[in-house]
Amino acid sequence: MAKKKAKKAGKKRKPNAAFMKPMTPTATLAAVIGGSSMPRTEVTKKIWAYIKRNGLQDKKNRRNINADDKLKPVFGGKSTVSMFEMTKLVNKHLK
Repeated sequence: MAKKKAKKAGKKRKPNAAFMKPMTPTATLAAVIGGSSMPRTEVTKKIWAYIKRNGLQDKKNRRNINADDKLKPVFGGKSTVSMFEMTKLVNKHLK
């Protein structure tokens, strides 16, 4: 049983190619992160940088994001979204 664990620990994890494929943001999302094509991972990083820079994370429940005027159209008109729901809503704005 110890041999099996040693084999798994030795394997290096490969990045998923689907996450690294450049995606083009829609005009509403481009207003927040910029219009150039980038992988999904980079889109998420830029959105979080925008949220932190503008202090949009809810003070009491840190898992919620309060949308400002730029993020509201991206979030489908919702004023507050959970961080898990955010990913789903942002994916609708990527081609």
